[in-house]
Amino acid sequence: MKTFTIAAVMLALLTTTAANAQAKRPHDDQKQKTEEKPKVDEKAYKAALERIPEPKEKYDPWGVARPAEPAKKPK
Repeated sequence: MKTFTIAAVMLALLTTTAANAQAKRPHDDQKQKTEEKPKVDEKAYKAALERIPEPKEKYDPWGVARPAEPAKKPK
């Protein structure tokens, strides 16, 4: 009986702790919404995209799994 009582008390403490943590959460969300996100500079973004070099040959992800050209049968 003593074990059952201890288990019931522990369960009650765990549920109240979780309820308190959820009650404080909306207040924290308001604080996060007020922070400004850094604005993206469109000119810098386009300039960075232009600096990426074009690949010389097309990438084939299945190139290792199959031969480059199928074997031709001699006639």
